[in-house]
Amino acid sequence: MATNSSHSIVIIGGGAAGIATASSLLARASGLDIAIIEPAETHYYQPGWTMVGAGVFSAPSTARSEASVMPHGARWIKARVATFEPKNNCVVLEDGSAVGYQQLVVCPGLKLNWAGIEGLEETLGKNGVTSNYRYDLAPYTWELVRKLGSGKAIFTQPPMPIKCAGAPQKAMYLSCDAWRSAGKLKDIKVQFYNAGAVLFGVADYVPALMEAVNGYGIDLQFGHTLTKIDGVAKQATFTKALPDGTKESITKSFDMIHVVPPQTAPDFIKASPLADAAGWVDVDPGTLRHKQFANIYAAGDVGNTTNAKTAAAARKQAPVVAHNVLAALGKASGTASYDGYGSCPLTVSKGRIVLAEFLYGGKVAPTFPGWLNNGKRPTRLAWFLKASILPWVYWNAMLKGREWFARPMVK
Repeated sequence: MATNSSHSIVIIGGGAAGIATASSLLARASGLDIAIIEPAETHYYQPGWTMVGAGVFSAPSTARSEASVMPHGARWIKARVATFEPKNNCVVLEDGSAVGYQQLVVCPGLKLNWAGIEGLEETLGKNGVTSNYRYDLAPYTWELVRKLGSGKAIFTQPPMPIKCAGAPQKAMYLSCDAWRSAGKLKDIKVQFYNAGAVLFGVADYVPALMEAVNGYGIDLQFGHTLTKIDGVAKQATFTKALPDGTKESITKSFDMIHVVPPQTAPDFIKASPLADAAGWVDVDPGTLRHKQFANIYAAGDVGNTTNAKTAAAARKQAPVVAHNVLAALGKASGTASYDGYGSCPLTVSKGRIVLAEFLYGGKVAPTFPGWLNNGKRPTRLAWFLKASILPWVYWNAMLKGREWFARPMVK
């Protein structure tokens, strides 16, 4: 296909990973010919939505215009990608035009599949049905928490992988803390229906989380996947996995339910030659280079690497991709490698956080040993980091190409 325009580097996605990668590239080699393909007008600090749902942040504080975060020197192509032609080194946009590249970085994030739960889309934002996974719904979470005086509150978690695996239970702990502070918790039955078999994927952090579960009196249920919501009737239907391998359907009533939707790679990625069998971009876990197409990389949630899908992971991945892209263009030497770093500030109450930091394989890897993680216990310092420091770092360092505590090892 003939290309309508061509650039040395094309980045798909203007979210955390895309902007951070572009900024790291330009910080290392100014004057690069970079185009960022992103259709959205607004850029969100998504880690802040948990705090919005707890009444700590305002929703507008987590949003800025896409134009304001676009790196100086990068061209913004405000469009959607329809398909890939990696053998022709181009991507095709929805209007049929083609954009050529020498190096391609794919980071459009993932898809929140709200339609994957029957009845959910029709009732979101009303009937006591909410989710911190959407900008416009996080304030409704806090409204429901403030208004609920008694009854049943359900929190759900779908099968992995999902964006920020700790977020479903963070919403629950912060809600419980608010109810306890208001003297209401004793009159509210809180249930956590988790599709998985464990509370958190890194076992070292589970004891502190179980203390929170037990302290709030939460009814913890594993092997339950939400399949249907009837908002008017206030009923949630789950598929329960039984020990013999069979499944059964159970229905539970609620007064409030916080839903986390199932999540997949975006449709245009799943249908592309870049995808693995599960639909994610198939990359080497260290270099983040595509396993088949040597001039294509992925960063952020869309890759099939086994790390946690968090902004902290994208912060570490962006410099790796930036270095390796420049090396491929002959502007750097050596190979940078990503070690699987991810971070999840597990907010167990307002003012206290278990700061989970880990590498591939669940190896615990605290940035500040013995200070913020304090033996994997909740600390006030970690809360200060989450509430005050990390948002500033996101807007003023990560998205600006400042690689504080994120510069990769190069061999």
